[in-house]
Amino acid sequence: MYRAPANPLSRQPGATSQAKAFTPAASDRRSPQPSRVLPGPGLRAAGCRDAFFPAHSALHAAIQKLSTLHWEAESPAMLSRWELTLCLLVSLGFHFRSFYEVYKVSREHEEELDQEFELEMDTLFGGLKKDPTDFEWNFWLEWGKQRLVWLLLGHMAVSQLATLLTKKHRPWIIMIYGMWACWCVLGAPGVVMVLLHTTIAFCVAQFRSMLLSWLCSLLLLSTLRLQSVEEVKRRWYKTESEYYLLQFTLTVRCLYYTSFSLELCRQPPSAQRACFSFPWLLTYVFYYPVFHNGPILNFPEFFRQMQQPELSSLQHSLCILAKGLGRLLCWWWLAELMVHLMYMHALYSSIPLLESVSCWTLGGLALAQVLFFYVKYLVLFGAPALLMRLDGLTPPPLPRCVSTMFSFTGMWRYFDVGLHNFLIRYVYIPLGGSQHGLLGTLLSTAMTFAFVSYWHGSYEDLWCWAALNWLGVTVESGVRRLLQTPCVRETLARHLSPQARRRLHALLASCSTSMLILFNLVFLEGIQVGKTYWNRIFLQAAFS
Repeated sequence: MYRAPANPLSRQPGATSQAKAFTPAASDRRSPQPSRVLPGPGLRAAGCRDAFFPAHSALHAAIQKLSTLHWEAESPAMLSRWELTLCLLVSLGFHFRSFYEVYKVSREHEEELDQEFELEMDTLFGGLKKDPTDFEWNFWLEWGKQRLVWLLLGHMAVSQLATLLTKKHRPWIIMIYGMWACWCVLGAPGVVMVLLHTTIAFCVAQFRSMLLSWLCSLLLLSTLRLQSVEEVKRRWYKTESEYYLLQFTLTVRCLYYTSFSLELCRQPPSAQRACFSFPWLLTYVFYYPVFHNGPILNFPEFFRQMQQPELSSLQHSLCILAKGLGRLLCWWWLAELMVHLMYMHALYSSIPLLESVSCWTLGGLALAQVLFFYVKYLVLFGAPALLMRLDGLTPPPLPRCVSTMFSFTGMWRYFDVGLHNFLIRYVYIPLGGSQHGLLGTLLSTAMTFAFVSYWHGSYEDLWCWAALNWLGVTVESGVRRLLQTPCVRETLARHLSPQARRRLHALLASCSTSMLILFNLVFLEGIQVGKTYWNRIFLQAAFS
């Protein structure tokens, strides 16, 4: 994820992306069902696909144990329809009132913000000026207009032709196209860097040591922040934008070759599986729809779906394409409308203004910021997801609307599902998860958040954000366990009706939601903005 930093290097991609709650979702808890693998390119032994799951018995047992745990509290009784309708109307009223306050402040301080941040003239919305200070949104829009849209359309055409003419060799054709597309935007140095990182990870994985593979991946990730290496890579390109694109690409590719390496390490030393060949690794790493910014698809899922793609008829594919493009245009239009009506990013960059506006405006800025981040990733993840569906692959679900989130657990689990699956499979469960008592659970969760922070860039704001979210997840888990103890459950059932218990749940969730928004503002806008909100909303407003 990004928070539109002054220095774009202060956020690595994948800010894309937050990792989801470190308790397995329903899809993670299902035991995989073995099935026959159809012959395909590079596949010489039947059952290669099944090797991904049962080969590592400890992980398999852990997943089976996790499937017996109850992670969610018992659903309380439904409230009456009129009460739910009233709650919905009040919520919408708060949203629109706070957004209107942000709009008014944006108009009142437009000249001041224009002088400081150079608002862009635009004819898209009747001459309204645009807030250009969200680095990530503008970065990907500019690259999309220049080359990426055309290269993604080229992938779609090549993939469809390969499916029609030579389905057996489609993975290798897609791999070659991905390398060529990488060369088009990053040049020969970019291709060489991706190949170098991938080759090193593959060679280290041959030792079949998960510890060595993890150390290798973390070391390769650390080289992206070495100043001497950065200076060398900057000299390869004419613009900073090209350099940033290389940095973002290498950061996302790190998760891909790490997934492949760790799956290989789980195989018995004597096993010779064609699915773990270097060509398959290159196909996985250079799959172009997800090449620059994700989302994340773990290697077992990628390999299985490439072997058995859910291909559709031409008519159905055209229908998928038309609906997908329609949604993308709507999401893009909504995101652009938000940065034309509300200068939230510019306002967040001006601390004096932030300290002088009303509490209504502060609330509106927070809501607008997190909702813009959500809509932005509907676009950034929606385009690759559409191409994956056309290829017969099933992409991770798109982010869930943050206005429907009421817990740290839900936010981490459902915003970036691909990253959540990666963290659960390769970090949380291997460290023991919840199978080693309370201290083991706390350690596993803390290490997972630590990796998320390190992968995103390892800056002070990120460590603070990760620590706060770890605290939020831990407190939520503790409260949930407390409410599920027989004594508390009996007391609540004796004194509160089912409807009253649901209202109590909503009250507790409102506290969690407010902290969730505050902590994520630290991620998106920095520690100083978080302190301003804490002082203005939680201290001054509470004691004034």
